[in-house]
Amino acid sequence: MQQSTSGTTVTLDPDSGLTATELAERYGLAVSGARPKLLAYLRQLWSRRHFIWAYASARLISTYTNARLGQIWQVLTPLANAGVYLLVFGLLLGTSRGIDNFIAYLCTGIFIFTYTQQTVTTAARSIGDNLNLIRAVHFPRATLPLTAVLVQLQQLGPSIAVLAVIMLVTGEGIDLSWLLVVPALILQTIFGTGLAMTVARWAARTSDLSQLLPFVTRTWLYASGVFYSFDRLPADMPDWVVAVLQANPMAIYIDLVRYAMMDSMGGDPPAYLWPAAAGWAVVMGVVGFVYFWRAEEEYGRG
Repeated sequence: MQQSTSGTTVTLDPDSGLTATELAERYGLAVSGARPKLLAYLRQLWSRRHFIWAYASARLISTYTNARLGQIWQVLTPLANAGVYLLVFGLLLGTSRGIDNFIAYLCTGIFIFTYTQQTVTTAARSIGDNLNLIRAVHFPRATLPLTAVLVQLQQLGPSIAVLAVIMLVTGEGIDLSWLLVVPALILQTIFGTGLAMTVARWAARTSDLSQLLPFVTRTWLYASGVFYSFDRLPADMPDWVVAVLQANPMAIYIDLVRYAMMDSMGGDPPAYLWPAAAGWAVVMGVVGFVYFWRAEEEYGRG
């Protein structure tokens, strides 16, 4: 029997007694679409970095193609959300009591939380929405959730610019501490990337996850101190509940940005915030990436 590999024709002897695996090793054959080693996988992704960025930019532009206001919705959407929460929680329920500059406090929470929320939501659809591409072209599947992360990162830029204006309008002064927003967002992005890859693998197996995610992220929103302060929780609340709320990664990233941009927060952030933010980023980033990579051969099947 003759077999062609890499343009070279070789003769396979069916009576040689070798197994299919041994024959493949002898003639340098490999399984199509097999999962590469982790370092090789990282190199493949790095070699496609320009494509991933261009693809993310194209996806962002196409998102607002049919909207009359176009990409202005990148800013209007979080502002509208902040307005609704200001009305409900700030004015009607009074969670603003005791919080200096509640408008800036609330907008920071909404903008920063929305970044991760949208990252996870879009990453959950990244495999299912691209099944035809996955089945037709061989490429690192992590490209798809990474694209989802970059789309939301590009959307975050205008939101941070608007947040800076809100800070100035509400009386917060420009300070060198504003530069700390950059490392805070870098850590949040690493955390969000790992979480996005984890959710992308789950959603690839269970399409119903996309329907459940809005309820999960809404609960997460309420537990992240977006429109209230943990310092003003009821005195009879168990200590372990307070500890869990304070360890919430989104509450940590939100507070880092608040302390960086708001003098009204009253000084330096608590000592645990930066180590906790770095710890969440490293653990979630590494675990999420490896978890997604381990299922590389499964995406697009079924």
